[in-house]
Parts: sequence; structure tokens; C-alpha cells
Amino acid sequence: MRIISWNVNGLRANVKKGGFDWLLNESPEIFCLQETKVEQNQLDDKVCNPPEYTSYFDHARTRKGYSGVAVYTKTKPEKVEYGIGHPDFDQEGRFLGLFFHDFVLLNVYFPNGGSSPERLAFKLHYYDEFLKYVDKLRKNGHEVIFCGDINTAHHEIDLARPRENEGNTGFLPIERAWLDKVVVSGFTDVFRHFYPAVKEKYTYWDMKTFARDRNVGWRIDYFFATPEILAKIKKTRIHENVLGSDHCPIDIEIGL
Repeated sequence: MRIISWNVNGLRANVKKGGFDWLLNESPEIFCLQETKVEQNQLDDKVCNPPEYTSYFDHARTRKGYSGVAVYTKTKPEKVEYGIGHPDFDQEGRFLGLFFHDFVLLNVYFPNGGSSPERLAFKLHYYDEFLKYVDKLRKNGHEVIFCGDINTAHHEIDLARPRENEGNTGFLPIERAWLDKVVVSGFTDVFRHFYPAVKEKYTYWDMKTFARDRNVGWRIDYFFATPEILAKIKKTRIHENVLGSDHCPIDIEIGL
């Protein structure tokens, strides 16, 4: 089973740039999209319901053209959950949970904390409530994979200019400390599991400064997995050469 995750920075724009065609040509079992910025009824049927796939969408209720996630899957899940069950955090369309036989897949677009102190506080609170959600899943015996744009680089190796960004959201000690908690709670960063020391592998580049041309990037898109399902993951990749967004796709392959 192959799963792709991609912050598309607007699904309709990504379609025009050919990114969605790339996904369909790759034909993964599942692909997870973040920052779709669209409601399901705004999409053409060929995007909403491509052959072989069943699609699920969560969109922002309070603001048009903002946030949003989607999952396309060839295998129908046993159950789908929209949101983490917290009314303060489920209005921005950031979460889809798909329950399959072997594991639960969570597709999440975590908040960006950069616009104001209030949004940073919102981001950190969302982080904490999400971790409570996954802890409940694990206590109920589920193996979990979560993927998406976490909006934080964990370690210095995960961004091109760590010293320059020590005081910026996305690399603040308090944000990185939450990722430490994720690891302590039993999750593993799949990319670092396979490539613990590989440098200059990023998933996001600032478009305004043409940072992608110089590979001045951040690795802020992740797959995290619990131990039993991690043992079944055969490989992972960052598709840095695939265009269509300011982020690039990432994937994992699972032997089930």
C-alpha cells in the first residue's frame, strides 16, 4: 500500500498546474491533501470523484477559501471522523480520520502560528488537543499513522537556516518541544527512521524569495507512525522535483 501526502496550497490551483494529474498517474492506494481551500461542491466531478477512488473532504466553516483537507482512497474505510472532537478546533477544516482494518490514518493540516501571538497560542493548543486524541486511539488498541503539514521543523537538520529562524514560528523551542512529546508518546518520524542523518531534504520553500531554486527549505511535512505499523513500512520518499505547490509530495509504502 502506498500513501501520498501533499499540501497542495489550493486544490483548484494545483489542478491547473498539473499536480492532481501527477497524483492520479502515480495511482497510490491513498492520497492525503492539505490546504485544499475548497468545498467539495466547488470541484468538477473529475476532481471530486476520480475513477477508482472514494473521496472525503473537511473544509473551513468560518472562512471561505481557507484551510481544508481531503483524502482519496481506493479502499473504503470502516469509519471516517471529521475533526478531533473539540468545537474550538473543528471549524477550520483541518482533520480527517480514516479507520481501516490494520490502522487509523489521520490527515491533518496543523495551524500556522505566524500571524499573531493569538494564532501561535491556537496552534499550540491544537497540538495538545490532537495529542490527546491520538492517545485515546492508542489506548483503544489502534495502530496510527498521521500525516500532513505540521508547520514545524523538528531539528536543525530539518531546515536550511536554523540559526536565522530560532526566533520564528515554525522553529520555536516550544513548537519543537511538542514534536519531542510526539516521539516520547510512541510515534516515529518515518523519514528520519529511514534517513537519520540525511541533510538538505525539505518539503516546503518560500515562493516569494524563489527559495526552491536554491533549496533553502524546511521539512515541515511528515508521516508519523506507531511501532507495529512502522515495522510494516518499507520505504519513504520526498518528491522535491514535483511542482504544483510551495510544498512537495511525500509518500510511504506499507507491506500489508
